[in-house]
Amino acid sequence: QQDRFLNPVGHTISEGVQDVFTELLQDSEPEKFFPILNDIIKIKAVQDFSPSKALSFLFLLKYVIREEAGREIQEKNLAEELSAFEARIDQLILLSFDIYMKCREKIYEIKNDDVRRMTFRLLQKANLICGVPDEGSSSGEQTVLTQKIKG
Repeated sequence: QQDRFLNPVGHTISEGVQDVFTELLQDSEPEKFFPILNDIIKIKAVQDFSPSKALSFLFLLKYVIREEAGREIQEKNLAEELSAFEARIDQLILLSFDIYMKCREKIYEIKNDDVRRMTFRLLQKANLICGVPDEGSSSGEQTVLTQKIKG
């Protein structure tokens, strides 16, 4: 489904892959690729794809080019040009991996913050936390765990 509204994820990825290929053909500078790759890779990182699956479309691009243009590359002796083109794709793979890792890092950071907030609230509800002033704290308060003593 390529409809932007019925399938926004599919549409973004499809458009992004087309844009990557177009920019590669135009010999664009690496910074032109960042926003395109960022949109694609963010989706794949949020959907919990492994790095290899998230970046597989770039590896497949190399394969498709060899399949579709292989005969012409041999006939016109364009091996050097193909090698340079594939080296540019390799650069995009590295850039995409960096983007993927930053996205995953952010996701884990958000999840960690959520767990910390939930834990804090649970401890607060169980009366296991009280605030103690701390001179070194920018907020003027430090949280300390207390222990209920039975008996």
